[in-house]
Amino acid sequence: MHDPASSTAPHPPHPFRRPSVRGTTPARALALALALAAVLSACGASDTTPPAAPAGLTAQAGSATTVHVMWQSPAPSDGVTSFLVFQADRLVRELPADKTMTDITGLAPQTAYAFTVRARDAAGNTSPAGAPASATTPAAKAEDRLPPTAPPRTDGQALGPTSARLTWAAATDDTGVTAYDVYQGDARIHTVGPGVTTTVLEDLRPDSVYTFTVKARDGADNSSPAGPAADVTTPPGPGQRTGTAPADFTAAASPGAVTLAWTAPATGRETSEYELYVNGRPTTVIQFGTGAVPAGRAEHRLTVAEPPGTVWTVKLRARLPDGTWGAFSAERRIVLAS
Repeated sequence: MHDPASSTAPHPPHPFRRPSVRGTTPARALALALALAAVLSACGASDTTPPAAPAGLTAQAGSATTVHVMWQSPAPSDGVTSFLVFQADRLVRELPADKTMTDITGLAPQTAYAFTVRARDAAGNTSPAGAPASATTPAAKAEDRLPPTAPPRTDGQALGPTSARLTWAAATDDTGVTAYDVYQGDARIHTVGPGVTTTVLEDLRPDSVYTFTVKARDGADNSSPAGPAADVTTPPGPGQRTGTAPADFTAAASPGAVTLAWTAPATGRETSEYELYVNGRPTTVIQFGTGAVPAGRAEHRLTVAEPPGTVWTVKLRARLPDGTWGAFSAERRIVLAS
């Protein structure tokens, strides 16, 4: 909105208005003009430095017509805003900076493919291509409608604050397993080849509980049910407090109710307040009154009105003595009972 009073107020000189040189010597005028040109040049300078090439590129055939391509997350200082995925010299995907994997579909069976990835920053600078990765699609199984069996065992072990090793037992399939997909909750986060039954997961958060499952896939892109879930708790990072996640979290459905149970984190004081998430959203705060705080194992029963068969994923976190929320517990998937 225009302020009439402001029209009468004196305006400060524009920072880039050519200064008056009246009454100065020619040398003085030239010096002022050169200084102004330098300022204008500096203000108009643009970013022309491209980001570093993406590292750690891998490619794995998931079926006769798909290849899963992955690469490492860039450092925040690189300023990457998007990734460009190339099949040979043809651009096939453009993804935002928070996506470091993609499935390339519509490929031909029994064919070798090579992929590269380039990073782009906000100024439009594009990196060189990283080292290429190759994969060969298996033969098609057009009439195969039978999925593989679920991997019968899954084990996880934290390797440090930001990484973990996941190991599973091999699945079986009538035409052969072509890939294993690693899931965190409902999100696929990693894919490896058919002969691989262990992998290292990077870029995890310190002091966090992760729940991983593995599914097998065949050449017709049939996926198995998920194998048993494996919980992995990453330790705190350097300088962090001890673990803050509720431990041994369980969730059991019964008609009209869900019963939650967990062990309070060892914070040195009673933990009387927990925040419950259902399907990724904060839903309620569970509070224990004075004198009712469980000394060890805690339990809480929820009354539910959703119809039987509704699927929930649940997790919770504790209110710490300093008033902040701690790390999340493991996430559990339950089906509401009739």
